[in-house]
Amino acid sequence: MRNAVLQPFMRFRLAGTCGELVRVAGRDKTVGMARGTLRIFLGAATGAGTTFAMLQEARQLLADGRDVAVGIAGDHGRQDTRQLLEGLDAVAPRLVGDATGAEVPELDVAAVLARHPEVAVVDDYAHVNAPGSRNDRRWQDIEELLAAGTDVLSTLTVRHLASLQDVVAAITEEPGTETVPDGIVRRADHIELVDISPDLLRQRVAEGKIFPKDRIDAALANEFRLGNLIALREVALIWLADRVDEGLATYRESQGITATWPARERVVVGLNGGPEGEVLIRRASRILSRVNGGDLLAVHVRRADAGPAEPAQALEAQRRLVTDLGGTCHTVSGDDPADSLLDFARSVNATQIVIGASPGRLWKRILGVGVGAKVVRESGDIDVHIVSHPQASRGLPRPAPATLGRARTTAGFVLAVVLPVLLTAALSVSPKLNLATHALVHITGVMAVAFIGGLWPAVLAAVLGSLLLNYFQTDPVGTLNISDPQNVFALLVFLSAAVAVSLVVGLSARRARAATRARAEAATLADLANDALLADDTVAAFMGKVRETFQVTSAGLFTRQGDAEGQWELQAFSGDRPPSPPDAATLADSVELADPRTALVLSGRTLTAGDRLLLTAHGAHLRLLLQRHALQRTLQNTTKLAEGNSVRTALLRAVGHDLRTPLAGIKLAVTALRRQGRKLPAEVQAEMLATIESYTERLDALISNLLDMSRISSGSAAPLTGPVTWRDAIEDALRGLPADRIRVELAPNMPVVDADVGMLERVIANIVENALKYAPASDVVIVGVSGASHAAADGGTPFGELRIVDHGQGVPAAAVEGIFQPFQRLDDAPEGLGMGLGLAVAKGFTEAMGGQLLAEPTPGGGLTMVIRLPLSTGQPVSTLRREAGTSTS
Repeated sequence: MRNAVLQPFMRFRLAGTCGELVRVAGRDKTVGMARGTLRIFLGAATGAGTTFAMLQEARQLLADGRDVAVGIAGDHGRQDTRQLLEGLDAVAPRLVGDATGAEVPELDVAAVLARHPEVAVVDDYAHVNAPGSRNDRRWQDIEELLAAGTDVLSTLTVRHLASLQDVVAAITEEPGTETVPDGIVRRADHIELVDISPDLLRQRVAEGKIFPKDRIDAALANEFRLGNLIALREVALIWLADRVDEGLATYRESQGITATWPARERVVVGLNGGPEGEVLIRRASRILSRVNGGDLLAVHVRRADAGPAEPAQALEAQRRLVTDLGGTCHTVSGDDPADSLLDFARSVNATQIVIGASPGRLWKRILGVGVGAKVVRESGDIDVHIVSHPQASRGLPRPAPATLGRARTTAGFVLAVVLPVLLTAALSVSPKLNLATHALVHITGVMAVAFIGGLWPAVLAAVLGSLLLNYFQTDPVGTLNISDPQNVFALLVFLSAAVAVSLVVGLSARRARAATRARAEAATLADLANDALLADDTVAAFMGKVRETFQVTSAGLFTRQGDAEGQWELQAFSGDRPPSPPDAATLADSVELADPRTALVLSGRTLTAGDRLLLTAHGAHLRLLLQRHALQRTLQNTTKLAEGNSVRTALLRAVGHDLRTPLAGIKLAVTALRRQGRKLPAEVQAEMLATIESYTERLDALISNLLDMSRISSGSAAPLTGPVTWRDAIEDALRGLPADRIRVELAPNMPVVDADVGMLERVIANIVENALKYAPASDVVIVGVSGASHAAADGGTPFGELRIVDHGQGVPAAAVEGIFQPFQRLDDAPEGLGMGLGLAVAKGFTEAMGGQLLAEPTPGGGLTMVIRLPLSTGQPVSTLRREAGTSTS
């Protein structure tokens, strides 16, 4: 990038293919009209560098031999921008009087038309012209230049786009005044986004490159807050991406392309724990990278009839990869992987499914009975990608299923009827075979039936085989009578052996089924415990995990107080709506009692016996989770008591150390005045009285902080909150402090907050005093943030915000938390700076009022203390008094 040295901005150009699409869609293409081209440099906020980028482009065009003239462009007081204007031919602007009578420069459209350059530079596309101008808006002036065949370079920020005015106002809490219809902007031939990181933009503001010094702190605390800049940057990028989509839509329409291209994709990756999972995840990520946004969801279907233990290490590595790629991981259980995968995909409105090619047998692929074939067959409108991988080509060892399902049992009964008949027919070909040979062949058939169908089909095969042997092989042949006792014994041995084999096979199948079920439960509970340790261990997160594991519509936790006949109360649930209480559960609900007073209820699916065993395990985990939370609360209370004891111990030490100096000074001065008061000069007496007064004030402040800290540590600091304005609290808090070092900049629309007036005054006073002490060479600026901010930690609760800014040495990031601890001084400053209780008291009072006290580094150096308090819906007392006084007068 040729501007990389001069300007640390990134420029994204809507040009080339997509730019041509937008131009075809928006420009007037009347044959023969020599219309100029419009290039707009779009920025997310003021100071993003749009004017700088525009002038750089103008100088490049001039170097390429184009005739360039500056219609109007301001340097905004920036030296680097002023240097770019030097050497460019400029058309003198018109001076027009504004509403205040002052003369302001405006674009002289007539002069530019007369000059008729190839390229005109016209800054601020959304500018509202002064009364008496040729047009009301500057973009209308630019339209005249374009119609005359002049190419135009201009600038714009997203706050001036009409469709985004409400969005930007909600972010910055400042209404926009100058807007441009989006349809006009879309007609631009090229739109370039001049991008700059929010941190770098705040640094430029702090260095005075955008605003004068007296506006820096207010700008950083309001429009140029980090969150605001991040949001505005995202808005600009999304708006520009939407313009590309519009161009592509126009192109498809013009070319007669009817296939849809979804604006957002949701891709589900099916994982089975095999080594091919990483290939599938990366393929799904590449699919999403080709579209404008999307979600990546990886799901592992845990089967109850799984064979060998699932590779937990491989699954964990694949989950980490999904998280690194910005996706989410999920686990569901089910007997049929294809059905479970499709159910999950439909529940999250997936548009595509990515699975690996099944390493199954050839006959399964031909008949289409594999997992992949079933997913493709039943996916409906969901696109399915079957990805080939090395494991699919060479196949994986697949042990025989351990559990005997309905299909195998049915096949066993059919085989029990057919196989003895076929064996008898086959053996009848050779009449020389004796009874023992026939019995061995039939018992082999019974074993085959037992391996396929289990116990009862094998018993049926044994009984049928013994009857066939009796009828066709024992004398008299053709009847069920037996003349030789040895044949009776042989048939009984045959029947006993066949039944014994059936019992052994059935018993092994049941044990294998129980083992695999236990393994599935253990794996699920291991995932549950892992999530509790590494992620969110709240009850709400647990309920979501339960609902996801059992694929039900809702899951709820109910508790009841008192005896076993008490009423059930819902504590937490996951799903669209809570399930019914345990005493009102229907047949479609599943209830698990973790203990007599705690119940876990699932709704929306009837659970199998195996699922109920797994639900029982979840209930035990829930009981442990609740016990853990109770222990955590006990630990917090114990820790709080220990902290209170520590604070009280420190208070006693402070009484013996930090109070000694002012008491000694007062005693010395009083003693001197009593013994030698008349002999001392007047100026010495005045100095001693001043010393007494100073030490008394210091002692009063120390005792007040000690008492306040004691109240906070004991939990007895109960605020009397009510509607309060920041201005009223600040006026009283700053009394007695040096006014020449404090600057107050409050916005006119500061919101009213709920606070205890006395506590809020102490909070502000303590913070300002702390800033004055530790930043002696800096002014302290109190900045009010207009509108309401939102504390993410509180789920978006609206807060009013006040910032107290200093430009001192600041505090290292690692030491920020420590400054709020009692008896902490910066760099352990020992003398004359109090006991280190000021910020601890301020934080305690702020939190007691339901607010937050935060510390942030000041851009350019220093520390910014942020006070956040909940907004109030009432009127402050001062306002009511003023209204009462007005009505009385």
